[in-house]
Formats: sequence, C-alpha cells, structure tokens
Amino acid sequence: MSGINGGALLVALAAGLGAALAVLLAAFAVGVRLGLHRVVDVAWGLAFCAVALTGYGLSAGYGDPGRRLLVLLLVLVWGLRLAGHIWWRGRGHPEDPRYQRLLSKAPPERRNSYALRMVYGLQAVLVWLVSLPVLVALFLPRPPGATAWIGTGLWAVGLFFEAVGDRQLTRFRADPANRGQVLDTGLWRYTRHPNYFGDACVWWGLFLLVADAPIGWATVLSPLVMSYLLVNGSGKPMLEKQLGSTKPGYAEYVARTSGFIPWPPRGSHRG
Repeated sequence: MSGINGGALLVALAAGLGAALAVLLAAFAVGVRLGLHRVVDVAWGLAFCAVALTGYGLSAGYGDPGRRLLVLLLVLVWGLRLAGHIWWRGRGHPEDPRYQRLLSKAPPERRNSYALRMVYGLQAVLVWLVSLPVLVALFLPRPPGATAWIGTGLWAVGLFFEAVGDRQLTRFRADPANRGQVLDTGLWRYTRHPNYFGDACVWWGLFLLVADAPIGWATVLSPLVMSYLLVNGSGKPMLEKQLGSTKPGYAEYVARTSGFIPWPPRGSHRG
C-alpha cells in the first residue's frame, strides 16, 4: 500500500465520514431553525475542511509532514473561501429555488426529514467520497514529488478561476444597470462557468497530490464524481436551465461561449 499504514488509514476514513456528517447535521439544525436549507451550501466547503483536519490529526506519525501540511492548507484555503463567499452572497436572500423545487416533492409535515436525507445526508456522503484523495494523501510517507507539485499548480489555476469568476459575477450583480443582463466579460467571456471549471481543476489538482503512489489511483473516482456533478449533475445543467428562462440574452451567450473549458468565443460580441 505504498508504505501506508492500512489500519490507521481505515480509522481516518471512518472518522472523515463522521466529520462530514457532523458538519452537515449542524447545518441541518441551523437550516430548520432559520427555515432556510440553503445553509447547506455554506456547510459544503466547511465539511471538506473538517474532513481534512480530521485526517491531518490522525495521520500524524504516519504521513510525510510536508505533504500533510500542503494537502491541509490547499483544502482549507479552498473550503473556507468557498464557504465565506456563499455565506456573503446569500445574506438576506430567501430559500434557493433549487431547494424549493426539491423539497416541494415532500408533504409539508415531512419536508425537514426529507431535506435531512436528500440534501444534508447525501451531501455528507459526497463530501466524504470526493475527499478520498485528500485522506489517502495525508498518509503517504514520502515527500511530495513532481506530480504533487503539478497538482498544486493545477489547484492554483482552479482557485484563480473560482475566486476571480465569483468576484466578477458579484460586482456585475451589484450594479443595478446590469439587471436582466448576461455577464459576458472577464473570465465569463471564455467560459459560461469559470467557477465550476475552477472547482474541477482544484479537485483534479488534489488528486495529483496522491497520484504519485499506486494506491492513489484507487481514488480517481473522486475527481470524476465531482466533475460529473459540475458538468452533468446539480451544477451546470440546473443553473443554465434557470438562467435560460430568466435572462433574455442567455441563448445567444450560450451559442457563442464555451460551456465549461475556457475557449475564445465564437464570433464577436459586446465588451
């Protein structure tokens, strides 16, 4: 197992799942109290941080100290930035339409229990699954090599696209003159979803931090799942369906702009 202590890793895997569940259960309690289950989006990034911190603590004496610290810092920077951004963006807003539609499938008296299973519980399991490369990387006894540093570079590219894309969208929405308009400048000129593209880069980068060991390839399902969710699951398709029905110029924007991977737009457009 590439020098990994299998017993200690299994304990960390179980504890990581427990950490994710603890964060999402706490978020559920807050969501019920506020009557807003959109709080789960803030808890998403925090849950990844909790899993990484748990694995970091349990891997002491087993994994290489440099690799452990590198992995922990990358997850914390990504997760805390994302949680803070989503919290700031959602202040004072009503329930997210995505969760309104999902929870409308359950009778009112069972809505909270349905949310616990289908929103919070499901996301806790997804956090754990996507975090598998992180947990395994924390237990690798060798220092990070070239593959790990390439992964760190890819993570940095991803964080840039996420943070800059979110910032550009926040500034665009804050200008009343842009109401009903489509953002097609900055990073949004080259991809309709710079933040989702960045998210995918972050998790493929974190996978590369464990890919220099044979056992690391057993976790390749994690970035694949994250990429699928972003491109075909609850990310891109749901958002584009909503924007297509609310933004008059969105169809033209879709026709000229790459759906995911940044690419020069087809034809010319304003800005």
